[in-house]
Amino acid sequence: MTPPRTTTLPPGVDCASPHLATALRLASAGVPVMPLRVNKAPFGNCPACTRNACGGRPNMKTPGPCQCPLPCHAWAAATTNPQVLTSAPWLALWRQATAVAYHPGGARVTVVDLDSEAAIIWAQEHLPATRTVATTRGQHWIYQGTMRSANTVRRGVDVKSRMSYARWLGPGTGRMVALPEAVRALVVREEATPGRGRVASSATARAPWDRTVAAGCRHTERYVRTGLERGLALVREHTESGAGSQAFQVAGFLAKQHLECPGPCGLEVLAEDIVTAAVTVGVPEPYARRAVANGLTLIAADAA
Repeated sequence: MTPPRTTTLPPGVDCASPHLATALRLASAGVPVMPLRVNKAPFGNCPACTRNACGGRPNMKTPGPCQCPLPCHAWAAATTNPQVLTSAPWLALWRQATAVAYHPGGARVTVVDLDSEAAIIWAQEHLPATRTVATTRGQHWIYQGTMRSANTVRRGVDVKSRMSYARWLGPGTGRMVALPEAVRALVVREEATPGRGRVASSATARAPWDRTVAAGCRHTERYVRTGLERGLALVREHTESGAGSQAFQVAGFLAKQHLECPGPCGLEVLAEDIVTAAVTVGVPEPYARRAVANGLTLIAADAA
């Protein structure tokens, strides 16, 4: 994954940004790249692609027809095509870029992002040595092979591979080795333990939705449970990305079904089930709660 030292810009293309030359060198080595704006964030989707209205890019988990010329959809826009990288829409953003990102999965590698000194010490004790890149607050450990990405698999540790991006900070030092089972196990453990202070069975210990919490609901219990289970299944399907947005949509859909009810309908119980489903596929609990609360609130505001 070490790029050539030099690259020749296509005829008629000036170096719009110092990052463009780096991006082209990486692309020529087979590493898909994209620009980052301030705060290490991707450039936002254009209006036509907002909320995935375009259907998504062909290389996303749910392939769609999107052919947007802009680097929309974050990691899914990363490319090795120099004609795309130097096209007019991309050049405008390269001039604003503050860094270059790459898609680890597209480069057939996995990045273990260690964000603190404690995380580095843990990795040195538990993971095989591999190519290492220094970061602002820690290190990237890079392994050959791909896997599912997940955030906060341990305190200060993220795994970036498929459906994710990492900032390019140089080729690093050391020999890259094969992705070990110890790293794969981090994501399995993260799936089994949804959130801090919780266990996988914690959701079942809470009182389920029934007439004791929904005395004013006009729907049958079967109707509500069927709709809830379908919504939870949609959230759980987003194992790589998008579970938070899906939780928002499910919360809004379920809330909409109860607008004509005299109430109470026990929506807070349904909301907890949606939050739990989102957390089990890697969404941080605060984000999941915010997404579900926003889904419920926006429906109520629209109805007012």
